Amino acid sequence: MKILSILGVVIGVLGLIGIRVVEDRIFYDPFLNYFHESNANTEFPAFSWFQLILSHLGRFVLNLLFSLVIVQSLFRNIQWTLQALIMIVLVFVITLPVYLVCVYHQFEIGYLFSFYVRRLVIQPLIVLLIVPMFYYRRQKQMG
Repeated sequence: MKILSILGVVIGVLGLIGIRVVEDRIFYDPFLNYFHESNANTEFPAFSWFQLILSHLGRFVLNLLFSLVIVQSLFRNIQWTLQALIMIVLVFVITLPVYLVCVYHQFEIGYLFSFYVRRLVIQPLIVLLIVPMFYYRRQKQMG
């Protein structure tokens, strides 16, 4: 049983890494180079709202699936996995509109603010908070 848990975590982590490795080839993100250059003189890129939102939704779904595989494999508790699902979706539902407002204003709201909000939208950072939280919860329940 423990081997299946380890295998699930490995698959989940490798899946998240894989998404990151191929992000520039499978996702539409005209702001990838914009933020990589990190130059005040970088021109704001032209983009398609529809493609941008659709791409972020697709990436979110993939990140969500691999994150839930990690949570379920570590804790083997479907209720906790559902709680993780709700928390991850909630963070995305809050941060995506904030990010889209930043895009609409061409990141004039603040470059670093926009950069970090974008990170919350495209990266599965919330799983890095959920795993220790659930681990702590499990330790408290055990004793």
